[in-house]
Amino acid sequence: MANKDTYFYGLGRRKSATARVRLISGKGQLTVNGKPAEEYFADSKYLLSRLTQPYVVLDVVDKFDVSAVVSGGGHEGQAEAIRLAISKALVLVNEDFKGTLKRADLLSRDSREKERKKFGLKGARKQRQFTKR
Repeated sequence: MANKDTYFYGLGRRKSATARVRLISGKGQLTVNGKPAEEYFADSKYLLSRLTQPYVVLDVVDKFDVSAVVSGGGHEGQAEAIRLAISKALVLVNEDFKGTLKRADLLSRDSREKERKKFGLKGARKQRQFTKR
């Protein structure tokens, strides 16, 4: 990396959550929407471990600082979006990381979305009970 201002950008999406991540060489600090990740995801240690998964797989823990801006969705979807964005940014850092991240299934976008409600139905698929007589 050339200077202090150089960063690598990654975009991740999951359900209705969108995460934009800047990866900077540093000491491993993770900031989400201006707060430390431990504070933002305070209710779940599981989600914090999901955020650091790309680092653990590549064995580059505490080498990059992350600044994430995330919007939409719930905490789970936001954490998954941040994880994908971090993985994409790490591939920009070093192209050799791509194979390892792909084998760990960290570069694929989970495309499952909420299905829309259809007219004439109670929900996306739920119908009114059929009566013969």
